[in-house]
Amino acid sequence: MASKGDKNCRLSSTLVRAALAEFIGTYILVVIGNGSVAQSQLTNGKQGDYFTINWGWALGCSLGILISAEASGGHLNPAVTLALAVAKDFPWKRLPVYWLAQYFGALVASGSVLGVYYAILLGKRDGKFRINANLSEPEPGSAAIFANYPTPYSSVVTGLVEETLCTMIFMLIICVVTNAKYSKVPSFLQPLYIGFTLLAMGVAYGSNGGYALNPARDLAPRLVTYFGGWGPRVFSFRGYNWFWIFLVGPHVGALLGVGIFHTVFFLPEQRVVAFDRTDSQLPIVNYEYAMANVPDNKSNAFKITKQESHEEYVGCRVVTAM
Repeated sequence: MASKGDKNCRLSSTLVRAALAEFIGTYILVVIGNGSVAQSQLTNGKQGDYFTINWGWALGCSLGILISAEASGGHLNPAVTLALAVAKDFPWKRLPVYWLAQYFGALVASGSVLGVYYAILLGKRDGKFRINANLSEPEPGSAAIFANYPTPYSSVVTGLVEETLCTMIFMLIICVVTNAKYSKVPSFLQPLYIGFTLLAMGVAYGSNGGYALNPARDLAPRLVTYFGGWGPRVFSFRGYNWFWIFLVGPHVGALLGVGIFHTVFFLPEQRVVAFDRTDSQLPIVNYEYAMANVPDNKSNAFKITKQESHEEYVGCRVVTAM
């Protein structure tokens, strides 16, 4: 039987592994997504268009979850992590670690995109990075490669409602897809369904002002542009009355999405379920991750049981999400 010290050491190492998985998964999401925007914009649409950008974010999302899911649950999104914690599907004490990994992953990914396209960015801006503020309607220019900016006709209300609505739908689909008791979606298909949901949001609503659905995916790249040469206008765009939408909207939308799932669709008798770990319909989670993330007694996110044969079974309600 393992000692208490060995158990604590194992849990700590598993948390580090989960944090690294969130970092790498979020890195994959943003480096592919922002890279698709850069390729399209910097080639004037010759090597990409709006649809390829949507596919870039969708594939980045799916691949990021695929890489990180077994180690961390594949959240890749601070709004998703917070919503799962509020719904008691994720332990609060691990939330700061996940947030740090997610924001840092997006930051490094944006820096990578800037580094790869640095020469062509300088060439297109005559050696300067800038946002054109001399027009009646400021233009974000190449800063829009990294973060979300509005079209001239988009109001703050439109941007906030759109971001909240899209994230609500996104989070609701995540809950449905990853809940084995509710939808029975095989674990290997879950990243695809989540990625396709992100694709759908971009196809439907992305033209008004972008569709972050993820605070880390907007704030971290915006910080990179702030320190990378574009300056304070990445935040002061429209009088500081735009950037905050992608911090508030995703959190509100994710909370609404998880709330709708648990109050409308997920019945009380479905809340605890155990699965054989060999079941192809097991949610994206492995035994090591589940054991390291068992919350306190007030949470019903996990139920671990052992049979006389010492085979181990793991069940969960909602574990993975972008």
